[in-house]
Amino acid sequence: MAKTSIGEFVNQVKSEATKIVWPTGRETVQTTIMVLIMTTILALFFVGVDTVFNAIVGWLTSLAR
Repeated sequence: MAKTSIGEFVNQVKSEATKIVWPTGRETVQTTIMVLIMTTILALFFVGVDTVFNAIVGWLTSLAR
């Protein structure tokens, strides 16, 4: 593998950086809203699963008394 000089490396980084496409403000807001919605849905799901498992474990431990 050939080594490149620091100057050539910097030029390659600048060249690659020009290819970056940043999201618009609207896309950022839409993505943020979708992440918040999905996070809320997953949180509610896991609260439900935890509640069910807690009830099952409570029931099983009450049988052992």
